[in-house]
Amino acid sequence: MFYKKFSLLALYLCALAAPDLVASQTLSPNPTAAAPSAVQDAKSLNDWLRRMHEASKNQAYIGTYVVSSGGQIQSAKIWHVCEGGQQAERVEALTGAARSTFRHNEKTVTFLPDQKLVRHEKREALNSFPEIVQSADHRISDFYKLKLEGTERIAGVEADVALLLPKDAMRFGYRVWTEQKKGLVVKLQTLDIDGRVLEQAAFSELLMDAPVKMDKLLQMMGKVEGMRVEQPTLVKTTASAEGWYLPASVAGFKPISCYKRPAVASASSAADDSVQWVFSDGLASVSLFLESYDRQRHNKESGMSMGATHTLTRHIGNYWLTAMGEVPMATLKQFANGLAHKK
Repeated sequence: MFYKKFSLLALYLCALAAPDLVASQTLSPNPTAAAPSAVQDAKSLNDWLRRMHEASKNQAYIGTYVVSSGGQIQSAKIWHVCEGGQQAERVEALTGAARSTFRHNEKTVTFLPDQKLVRHEKREALNSFPEIVQSADHRISDFYKLKLEGTERIAGVEADVALLLPKDAMRFGYRVWTEQKKGLVVKLQTLDIDGRVLEQAAFSELLMDAPVKMDKLLQMMGKVEGMRVEQPTLVKTTASAEGWYLPASVAGFKPISCYKRPAVASASSAADDSVQWVFSDGLASVSLFLESYDRQRHNKESGMSMGATHTLTRHIGNYWLTAMGEVPMATLKQFANGLAHKK
């Protein structure tokens, strides 16, 4: 699925990745945008986040956006519409293998024409560009602070520029450009602890209030003739029901969902269900993928990074953990070190 913030399940299947996209642009100073002290408090931050969240849900637009991550550049065109509380969108990859992704509320359908394959999934979506905020969660202000930086023109629209600075070393910072009138995110950078750009997503073209028709998108979403259709079973569950728990929570990260996916048996090994346990601090997300340990496949623990995305693998008793998220490696290690399974 080609979104930013990508679905972590998609990242697990095919990691897209990292740093600078286009040459950095100079911000135009805006003395009127200098943040008074009130902007720094929790209420102002939450109001700003709420406006951004509502804009992502209530805007119709067509745009082309570019993601730079891990030395790779990916681009896609997006059509997004909202009608009567319903949301639908189409994302067409412009680089790499042909791929069209349709989303209607929590339902996602991905077309892979080169493989004549369609994949259906129904699950809560994680944040995706430009929907970087799942909700205006009041907890966000406990772990991030807001700093306004000025204005800049992005994809033909005037945008306010703001920094979301982490208050600890457990999460990354963000520089966010939001369209001035409605608050839609038009550019996003993920920053490391020293302020360096790890990853960037930005619209290169954007048409607001575009004439996108939901019924047309839903018709396209249903055209699967001549394609092989896969509908993986994804069962909603709880970590405790699967025997997993974290005795000590990781600061700011709360569990938001847990799914069980039946595994496919191979000729050489039996199949066991795998579990995906998802955590979020309101902006950043972490996924813990848990499956039975297989000596043939799981032969070496490792850690790696691609842009802002870090991955950690760990052998825990009879299980194998793959922890993944757009957070520092130390955060993943804290999850892995605290994770336990009931005997």
